[in-house]
Amino acid sequence: MSQPAAPIVAAAPSSPGASAAPATSTAPAHGRGARTVLRAVQVLLAVFFAGASALPKLIAHSSAADTFTTMGWGNAGMYVIGVLELAGAIALLIPALQSVAAAALGALMVGAFVVQLACFDGDNAATPVILMVPLLLVAWARRGHNEELLRRVRPRRA
Repeated sequence: MSQPAAPIVAAAPSSPGASAAPATSTAPAHGRGARTVLRAVQVLLAVFFAGASALPKLIAHSSAADTFTTMGWGNAGMYVIGVLELAGAIALLIPALQSVAAAALGALMVGAFVVQLACFDGDNAATPVILMVPLLLVAWARRGHNEELLRRVRPRRA
């Protein structure tokens, strides 16, 4: 269900010679709120992936190192996953990349879910599933930016 856009009326000018006709905008009031909430979700996801997820891997914290050793991936795997998570966190904040970044991080979470089931008996399998929900929401909601990204990466024809 879509609600009609409510016009936003600007205050009448206070100078005596100015026109008294109100300026209107047809931007939906609920659309701005939704965009603000979506941006807040993106920032929270970026902070989580950069700080709580990528950082321990990139500084080789014992908790991350032990986990990757248990999986048999060693330090190389730990650093690769950490770099991918950090790149995704940064890209979540760049308008042209945010949809692709959310989809890529969602795919990374699918892999994390499988690893949790295969290597750790599903001890923390819910975490990647929970993270996939807002990531897929961001990927879907920001999908319009994919056209802009394609225009930037496609070579121009003469």
